[in-house]
Amino acid sequence: MIEERAPRNIGLDLVRVTETAALAAGRWIGSGDYAAAHRAATRAMRSALDTLDMDGRIIIGEENRLSEEDISLGYGEPVGTGHGPEVDVIVDPIDGTKLLLHGQPGAISIVAVAPRDAIWACEPAIYMNKLVVDRKAAKALVPECLNAPAAWTLALVARVKHKAVHDLTVIILDRPRNQDLINEVRAAGARVMLRTEADAEGALLAATGNIGVDLLMGIGGAAQGVLAACAVRATGGAMLAQLTPQSEAERQAVLERGLDISRILTCNDMIKSNRVFFAATAITNTRLLRAMHYHSNYATTHSLLIRAETGTRRFIRAEHYARV
Repeated sequence: MIEERAPRNIGLDLVRVTETAALAAGRWIGSGDYAAAHRAATRAMRSALDTLDMDGRIIIGEENRLSEEDISLGYGEPVGTGHGPEVDVIVDPIDGTKLLLHGQPGAISIVAVAPRDAIWACEPAIYMNKLVVDRKAAKALVPECLNAPAAWTLALVARVKHKAVHDLTVIILDRPRNQDLINEVRAAGARVMLRTEADAEGALLAATGNIGVDLLMGIGGAAQGVLAACAVRATGGAMLAQLTPQSEAERQAVLERGLDISRILTCNDMIKSNRVFFAATAITNTRLLRAMHYHSNYATTHSLLIRAETGTRRFIRAEHYARV
C-alpha cells in the first residue's frame, strides 16, 4: 500500500484542534467534575477535527472514559471532512484529567496523526510496560533493557549520556504495581519523579531531552503507550514496550484478540510510518509548555507541534481574541 502524504499544513490544523480542546477543558481546572471536563474537551475536539480536510479514523480515543451517549471520539469513529488523505488518528482531549480537576501541573491535550493502517491498535489491552529515552540515549536501548534489573538499564543510559547514574531522573507512575521498580531505581542511586497520572506527557518529557528528565519507566496505560510511541518516533527518541495484563480477564481478552504479550515492541512496531504529526497544548503547566490562561477578552495557549518526517519541532504561543 502506498502511503498518501498528508499536507504540511495539517500539523498547524492539529494544533488548532488541541488548542480548542484545551480552551474548553480549561474552564474545568480545579472543578473536581470529571464527566463535565471530559465531555467539554471531547466535544470541542470532535468539532475541531471535523473541520480538517482528511478522511480520518480514530484508532485510540475516549472509549471507557465517558457514557456511551457522550463518546464521539471512540475507536473506529470517522473524523474530518472525509475529503483528503486517509489517516489514523489518536486523541486524548485531556491527558491528566485528575491533575486538571485538582488544579495541578501536567495536564495537556494531545492529537497524533499518521497514514492509514500505520498505527497499531492495542485494544482491548489496558496496561503496558514502557521504557522511553531521548535521541541521545536511543542507541543504548536493546530489548533486554525492558525487563532487566533497573540498575543495569540505568548504567547503559548513563554511559551513553556521559552522566553518572545518580544524575539521572526517571519518571515512574506512582502505582503499587510499580513499587518494586521504584525501589530498584532508588537503590541504584537515580532520582525518581513520581507522577499520579499522565504518563503520555511523561513519555514526551523523557523523549524530548535537555529538560531534566532522562527516562520513563514502568507500567502504565496501553493506549497512552501507543500515543507516547507517536511522540517518541516524532522526536527521534527510542521506546520499548510490552503488554502487561493486570488481571486474568484482561489477559484472556488480549489473547483472544491475538495480541502477543511476550513480544517486546519498539515505537517502530507501534507506529509503522515516519509521516507522523504530533500536537499538544498545555492546559495546566508542564515542564515543556506553559499553561493556558484566560484574560478579559482573550486567552493564551502554548503548544508543541512535531513533524517526524523532518524532525521539526515548533513551539507555538497563540492569543485567541474572542469571548472564549
